[in-house]
This record gives sequence, C-alpha cells and structure tokens, in this order.
Amino acid sequence: MTELPATAASMPRINEPAPDFTAKTTHGERKLSDYRGQWLILFSHPADFTPVCTTEFMGFARHADEFKAMNTELLGLSIDSNYAHIAWVRSIKEKFGVEIPFPIIEDISMTVAGAYGMVHPGASDTQAVRATFIIDPDGMLRAMVYYPMSNGRSIAEFVRLMKALQTSDTNKVATPEGWQPGQDVIVPPPQTAPAAETRASEGYNTVDWYFSTRKL
Repeated sequence: MTELPATAASMPRINEPAPDFTAKTTHGERKLSDYRGQWLILFSHPADFTPVCTTEFMGFARHADEFKAMNTELLGLSIDSNYAHIAWVRSIKEKFGVEIPFPIIEDISMTVAGAYGMVHPGASDTQAVRATFIIDPDGMLRAMVYYPMSNGRSIAEFVRLMKALQTSDTNKVATPEGWQPGQDVIVPPPQTAPAAETRASEGYNTVDWYFSTRKL
C-alpha cells in the first residue's frame, strides 16, 4: 500500500473538533482557543505576492466588517514567512489602497497546513491550496471548501454561507440552494410514518411530506 505524505495523511472532517494550533501571525501569536465564543474563517492561499491571492485578500478585507457583525473573525495562512506576509500586506495597501485587517499565519513548517489538509501533492508539495474552513464558537468544523490554484474564491459566497449556518443553528432549519436572508427556509422532514401523515396539516408550505418550507 502506498503511504501518503505526512501533509496529506489526514483530513479534517465536518462536525468534528477543528485541529488545534498555536501559530505566529502578523498580529502576534494566535491559538484556536483564542476564538472560542466566536466563529472563525481560516483560509489558506498558495503564496504571498501572487495575483489571484491578492484579489482574494482584498475581497476578504472588503467584507471584514460584515463578518465582524456576524461575530466572525478572519485568519489567513500561507507557507511563507511573517516578513513576507508583512511586506505583502504593506504592498496591497500601497498599490491597491486596501488595508488587510486580519492576521496571517506564518506556516513555513507546514504544521497547520498539514493538520487541516491544505497541502495537496497533486497541486503542490510546498504550497497550500485555496482552502477555507468555517469553525463555530465551540471549535467544531462546520464547513470546508477547496479551490484549485488557478481560480479565486467568491468571498460573497462565504458571507452567504455564514448567514445560512447561523440561521440554521438559531432556528433548527435548513436552507435551500442559493438561500438569502428573508427567503423561506426548509423545515426538517418528519422522522416517522405517522408524522409524515400529519405534515400537510401543520401549516407549512408543503409540496410533499418530505419537502416543507416556512418563513422565519
């Protein structure tokens, strides 16, 4: 059996505790436990001073206040030194007029990248792919999304996903494709045959016993 490289041997899983870390960042040392009681979006990029990553970081910066209003912190990461991060952030401010308000992890050892499965040998052995992890206030991993090196993420989609996750948690509902705040949500389907029989009379917008929606 072929043995996987250490950086690819394990992958984090949704609805399990997010891998713990303590790391040096552009804003000082950060630990996963620092974010207890808050949501955290941890995202990696292949390298500093690269064009696609620059657009993504500016996108996260432009939405930072919106994330903050949702009790959500941002934390970047790449396999670059802190000095490279600082120089890149300063360059973005100087050349593009955008200030990066969130910390960036220095991960030259690939410790955090390895724990979170950010290094995919098929893409690169020495760079992290565009991975995004949403961690809830209890330290549980709630969502993760991977993008290829060549294509930038939609930051607006992560804003939407955060709103959807928080709505689901608060109201014990699911959300349909492309859901936006103010739209109907999905009621969990009945779990027994008798409950399925009575679903149509419960006051929801019921298309079939397993598919019911309601307003919040």
